[in-house]
Amino acid sequence: MALSNNDIFKKLRVALKLRDDDIVKICALVDFAVTKSELGAIFRKEDHPKYVACGDQFLRNFLNGLVIHMRGPMPEKKAGKPALKKDGDKKKNSKKKDSPNKAD
Repeated sequence: MALSNNDIFKKLRVALKLRDDDIVKICALVDFAVTKSELGAIFRKEDHPKYVACGDQFLRNFLNGLVIHMRGPMPEKKAGKPALKKDGDKKKNSKKKDSPNKAD
């Protein structure tokens, strides 16, 4: 039996001891608006009349927000950083110079 998105979301919530407030804040980190009532519908049992299936987009946004919440925001890349040289560039600069002690 495969786990549904709802099952995964519930297990993460329990394992990380997250409350509804925490989940709302985590989703806000990736500009994904969610309400406590939506969360309540997702966390209900499948046979409940107000049960809502957790979609892929919802779970993806939550996981992206969770990464930011746990690790912190990504550092901004510096614009002045030079790009890595390609193999062809290395060959041009790797020519050996004549040694000064070489006999003519």
